[in-house]
Amino acid sequence: MRLKDLREDADVRQQTLADYLHIRQSTYSQYENGLRQIPLDVLTKLADYYRVSTDYILERTDEKKPYPKPKRP
Repeated sequence: MRLKDLREDADVRQQTLADYLHIRQSTYSQYENGLRQIPLDVLTKLADYYRVSTDYILERTDEKKPYPKPKRP
């Protein structure tokens, strides 16, 4: 996953992201190091935070641009 690269490029500390996600820093570190799976709600929050697609975080694409928001009736 690209979490560490995204965080370092944004010059953000793990603790800052853990606070944003309402989790412990050690839990966030485990996400970054691939020791724990990221829940979908956390994954989408991180994609929104970095303004990238979830597929980019998961290395399914090299395209950073997020998908357009769906139009709701």
